[in-house]
Amino acid sequence: MSHMTNPLATPDQLYQRRSFSALPTDLQDAIFFSTQCLTQAAGVLLQLPQAVAAQANVVLARYWLVEPFMSHEFSAVSAASLYLVAKLGPTPRSPRDVSNVYAYLLSASSSFFRSSSTTPPPANNPSSYYLSDGAYQRSHSRILELEARILYALGFNTHVSLPHPLAITYLQALDFLGTRKERIAGRALEYLNTALLSPQMLYLTSQPNALAVAAIYNAAKDVGAKMPECEWWEVFDVDREELGFLVVGMRSVEGWARKMREDIPRMAECMLTRRIVENEMERRGLHTGNGHGVSSAYTLDPEAELARKMDEKIAQIEEND
Repeated sequence: MSHMTNPLATPDQLYQRRSFSALPTDLQDAIFFSTQCLTQAAGVLLQLPQAVAAQANVVLARYWLVEPFMSHEFSAVSAASLYLVAKLGPTPRSPRDVSNVYAYLLSASSSFFRSSSTTPPPANNPSSYYLSDGAYQRSHSRILELEARILYALGFNTHVSLPHPLAITYLQALDFLGTRKERIAGRALEYLNTALLSPQMLYLTSQPNALAVAAIYNAAKDVGAKMPECEWWEVFDVDREELGFLVVGMRSVEGWARKMREDIPRMAECMLTRRIVENEMERRGLHTGNGHGVSSAYTLDPEAELARKMDEKIAQIEEND
């Protein structure tokens, strides 16, 4: 049964991630939310199955349990996670494809984190997401470097068991037939996909069977389906306390995500970057405690910082040209 279970985060890991970071909680949440959404959007454009994008989301969340958010550019970590998970499955994507998709999503022509009911979609300008040979080589090298770092951080354990197939199996066991079954199944899958964005990291704290049961419970309540009067969740090895926590956690994601979509545009009109977060920290007057700006605390090594500055300089030169 090991293939149906996942390695879970320890309480110490969750506590240290929240309490020992120089980043305020709201910035941690904004980084996590925007990067998980970016991974999902890239999976759609790369025509990858939802299972691959979801697994990449979980791998990314695990990586950030052991590595600080600001160690690397958020979009680069997302690209490396998606590339790694796709490569391990039947639908690999080349570094060129991954680089092109992320170049588009991060460009001014993309509607990612820009679309709203009051603003028109951005005009398509192919030059804004064109990757020169030099830019592609840098992107390729960065993806391979971060792929290695993710594997090392996770101890090469990239196994992710998703609750989606279990949810369908459990619905069949509960004998939901006809159109109502389809409504509940679709709603349950929506809850499971949305839970990937949860700031409580539900996929890292609960096993797939518990997530599947909680999604079914919420879906049945939404569509008004009559569930068995007994404590049916115990049949699927889920206790009442865990079910209650997951039900509330899944239902809270929608309101939290709405708040994130309101707060993030106040900091940036596009995908968050390390530079934007650093500027936001400086605007708030927050420091690392060593008398220097926040960026100095997150410089992984001198070579990484030099590479980042060179990328910024080259990007400015290409923009001026």
